[in-house]
Amino acid sequence: MSTATIIAPTFGTDLTSAEQTNVRTALAFLRLRCRGWGPLSKVLKFKDTTLSAIHCGDKAVSPTLAFRIARLAKVGVDDVLTGKFPSPGTCPQCGHCNNESETTERSSEKVVARG
Repeated sequence: MSTATIIAPTFGTDLTSAEQTNVRTALAFLRLRCRGWGPLSKVLKFKDTTLSAIHCGDKAVSPTLAFRIARLAKVGVDDVLTGKFPSPGTCPQCGHCNNESETTERSSEKVVARG
C-alpha cells in the first residue's frame, strides 16, 4: 500500500504562501504610510479588524486584497505578489525606503564633479 502526502490548504486561498507573505509585507508597509489600520481600511474597503487579522496570519490573504493594495500603491499586482513592492531594502518596522541605486548614482555624480 502506498502512502500519499497530503498538503493542507492555506485557509482556502488561491495564493501561494510566498505570495501571501509578500501581500502581508505590502499591507504592513501601507499601514505605516497611512498611519494605522483605520485610514487604510477605509481606502481598501476592508474592516480594520479584518486587515489586522490578515496581517497577523489569522486570516488568509485574498486576491481581492492584493488587487486593492496594488491599485492603492499604483503598481502592478505582480509587483505586490512577487515582493517587488515595497522595494527590497524597505524597513519592515518604520517603512523607510533605502534605495541603493539613488545613493550609487549620487556618489558617482560627486566623483565626476570632483574629477
